[in-house]
Amino acid sequence: MKRLIQNIILLLLAIALTVGILWARGKSQGERCTRVDVEVVNGDSTSFVTPEGILSDLKSQGIKLEGKLMADIDASDVEEALKQSPYLESADIVKCQGGRLLIRVSQLVPVLRVFDGGSSYYVNRSGKRMNATIYYHSDVPVVQGHFTREYPPTRLLPLINYVESDSLLRSLVTMYCVRDTNNIILVPEVSGHVINIGNADGFENKFAKLKLFYREVMPVKGWNTYDTISVKWNHQIVATRRVKAIVQTIDIEHEDDELPPDMETTDLGVDPKANADKPAADKDQKDKDNKDNKDKDKNKNKNGNTPDKDKKKN
Repeated sequence: MKRLIQNIILLLLAIALTVGILWARGKSQGERCTRVDVEVVNGDSTSFVTPEGILSDLKSQGIKLEGKLMADIDASDVEEALKQSPYLESADIVKCQGGRLLIRVSQLVPVLRVFDGGSSYYVNRSGKRMNATIYYHSDVPVVQGHFTREYPPTRLLPLINYVESDSLLRSLVTMYCVRDTNNIILVPEVSGHVINIGNADGFENKFAKLKLFYREVMPVKGWNTYDTISVKWNHQIVATRRVKAIVQTIDIEHEDDELPPDMETTDLGVDPKANADKPAADKDQKDKDNKDNKDKDKNKNKNGNTPDKDKKKN
């Protein structure tokens, strides 16, 4: 008997719950939207997305919400319309009791700023673009270059994230210039030269070579000696001097950040092919010897004797 009573009570509760749901649903079906609230989830003092702007955007697209039956409002359609905005990353619509509609949006979070000719735009992590305006500024890495669907600016993100995670590199690099997919140029804080890292692959080893060059070579050669430092080649650094077309190569036997004990620098001279096997020191000595020989030739008399020899004869 006791068990029967419990089953009856459970049945009555289930019926009451079902009736309540149907009543609430029927009531909500007849409710009209009396209020639209907009919440910018990631908004702060620098927000460029405002509730007024969201409502204005919907109005410009012909989407009217207030006064409309709640049952006739397709939340997914409203969300898709908002996601088309270049200023938003996401949008979510919630129907609340009392005819209230809540719109939650997340404004675009830039990770790069791209300068392409006369235009400039921000890019988020997924590659969505937002035109830069005078009303908003975000302190993000700056990239100069032209990008396409096949080669979007997000291809640089692993490289840039690596630089941003390293305190030394972060303080060094001020700008990225993409001439083409195989010539990515870094503009350092230290003026006077640029760094060519080639493509965006294998950047860990490339930056290790760059650190080695800065630590072992630049303090000796001088910070204004080179105009371009290239680390695009495997196990080698190629530095082009500012004066003439002198190129210096450094062979790196190891990929780590330590300088091998037998590592040497080699100046290749004005013509890299003609002087590839001659160290700079030998070349300088040869030039000096040639100059001394020319001076001696000028001092010879007509008989082929030097003034010293003539003096000795007298």
